[in-house]
Amino acid sequence: MYATFERDVFFSFFMFTADLRPQDPRYTQILINHLKALVDMGYDGFDLHIASQPVAVDHRLEVESYVGLKKAFDKAGLKDVKFTTNVGTTRTFDPTSPYEEQRSQALEYLKSRVDITRVLGGDSIMSGPFLYPYGVFPVTDADEPIWSDALLDWMKAHYHAARSVFEELAAYAETQKVKLAVEPVKSWETPPPNMVSEVLDFLDVLEHRHCGVTIDTAQVVMESQGPSVFRDNVARAARQDRLYYVHLSAPDRGAVRDSWIPWGIVLNELEPVYRGPYLIEVFNAIPPFDSSMRMARRRFWRPGEDDPNPNADSAYDVALAALDELREQVALVARKSSDPSRLAASHV
Repeated sequence: MYATFERDVFFSFFMFTADLRPQDPRYTQILINHLKALVDMGYDGFDLHIASQPVAVDHRLEVESYVGLKKAFDKAGLKDVKFTTNVGTTRTFDPTSPYEEQRSQALEYLKSRVDITRVLGGDSIMSGPFLYPYGVFPVTDADEPIWSDALLDWMKAHYHAARSVFEELAAYAETQKVKLAVEPVKSWETPPPNMVSEVLDFLDVLEHRHCGVTIDTAQVVMESQGPSVFRDNVARAARQDRLYYVHLSAPDRGAVRDSWIPWGIVLNELEPVYRGPYLIEVFNAIPPFDSSMRMARRRFWRPGEDDPNPNADSAYDVALAALDELREQVALVARKSSDPSRLAASHV
């Protein structure tokens, strides 16, 4: 049925964990079991979150721990599996800080994440909210939250401060053959950038071109200005060769099958111009997502980690259904685009 489907499809390990624990051999075997099951389903690759560590941790030791993890994957027969990474900045590692020392610290942190991406995935993509620290909402001296116009004005100086960090980071990532894809995330999770256009505006001022954007369907649906702006942003990113990654995620961050993803609008714009992998991203109701995203839905039970729950779907069932849904939706868009009657009407 899907013989013409030639796109790489990746699956996010946010279904299973936010921390790969690369120095834990027992947990590495659990990861390997998940990877093998998902490869058997038909997935081509995976997006792995690189957890932040305390400031005192030596980044070189972090990188070495992921070298060991990749060797374990290779030894288990997963050498040809592709990997991208998900990275966020933190209050400590803040590239937008007004303080030079803190920005330098953030740069070294982000370079180490580029190195980890290279170790795991080779010529790959580092994506995520790594411009402004995720979830760190600013306040005034009186401890009052900053919102709306005041927040957008406050961000200007922080964007400016981050320019030199990102120019150096982009130059370094290019030497490692790693693409940097900044992901905007909705405003109830984190301050700007919340929209694709805000990321593109920031990238426009960089002198180095080796930095792009991730488009996530959940973020677009929940934090955007509508279909016409989405079309403009996709065209703008593609025209600038900055459309690096696409995440397909339901607005509730749950199961993709039969969700509120606007497939027609999304794929009609992306399919003609995007040639990278599609990432199916499902956030499971596990720590820290259950609390940070205020999840009221049941957990998808993880084979080999959780007891089977007859009242909930398994993580593998959700993953397989999502892959089938994507293939069906891409095939549907392809059929519609090649329909002679539609082509004639478009020409008229």
